Amino acid sequence: MLRTIITLSQDLKMWLDRYSRERKQSTAETIREALIEYRKKKSEEKSLDVFLSTSGLWKEKKMNGTDYSEKIRKDWETRK
Repeated sequence: MLRTIITLSQDLKMWLDRYSRERKQSTAETIREALIEYRKKKSEEKSLDVFLSTSGLWKEKKMNGTDYSEKIRKDWETRK
């Protein structure tokens, strides 16, 4: 594992130490767990953002996705 230095306020450091002690784990382990959860949450948010930003792309189209796929396949077949 790699080590890194972070700067925390005194209040946050005291809370972190107390929280870690209550869970009988090191402060480093508490921070690792928090970062893993944060990363997971951000990945989920990104997936939701992509979903929301692309939803409704077909609403202006006159054909559904299946018909479009078939049309594209036929176009490729004629190019062979």
